[in-house]
Amino acid sequence: MTRWVAILAAALAAALAAVFALPGGARAGDVHVAVAANFTAPMEKIATMFEADTGHKALLAFGSTGKFYAQIRNGAPFDVLLAADDAIPARLEREGRGAGRFTYAVGRLALWSRQAGLVDAQGAVLRSGRFERLAVADPKLAPYGAAAYDTLGKLGLLDTLRPKLVQGENIAQAYQFVATGNAQLGFVALAQVQADGKLKEGSAWIVPSSMHAPIRQDAILLAKGRDSQAAAALMRYLRGDKARAAIRSYGYDI
Repeated sequence: MTRWVAILAAALAAALAAVFALPGGARAGDVHVAVAANFTAPMEKIATMFEADTGHKALLAFGSTGKFYAQIRNGAPFDVLLAADDAIPARLEREGRGAGRFTYAVGRLALWSRQAGLVDAQGAVLRSGRFERLAVADPKLAPYGAAAYDTLGKLGLLDTLRPKLVQGENIAQAYQFVATGNAQLGFVALAQVQADGKLKEGSAWIVPSSMHAPIRQDAILLAKGRDSQAAAALMRYLRGDKARAAIRSYGYDI
């Protein structure tokens, strides 16, 4: 009997050690994160590293920044917002719905096709007429969509190409239009088509940053996550070297 008591005590001690093996003896927790659709792949990678390094688990929801703003104003239970712009986090801060915002990434826009050789390195395909549909995200909801419209305007092609535009609700849907062949090419986030500094497939033009307003993507700790150790840990983790290296590998600037 004494032997079994000793075994049970050792098992309990091991379990408690695992629970309290976090910095400061804090218990592991969950953090609910609203993530801009363009940041899906890097955030999935970061969430895995975050859990392995801290014990906290990031529960991710992906979508358009504009829709997340409306949901947060209506009480959606998010602790942290990783936006696709800096305007909405600033607005949430002014409204007293969050604090501690910072720029976690600067996005890059790309014109992309699954077809190798269709998109040239200067984007001249846009003037060629060798496509029927051009996918873009909704500029009212998605900063990458606004950047795409800015780019077409700078090129003097917005009115010419408007009949060919296929508009997605967010950048993830714009990407899907191209990935499924419903559009021959489209403006997407570079992070959606690049990993480890290389194009995953097809052909692309990386749009010069001078063609559109900077896509500064801000993180903000929301009011619901104010007292969450897991949320605070994630905000710190995003500033760390491991997360920043992962962000850069998907084509973002820091």
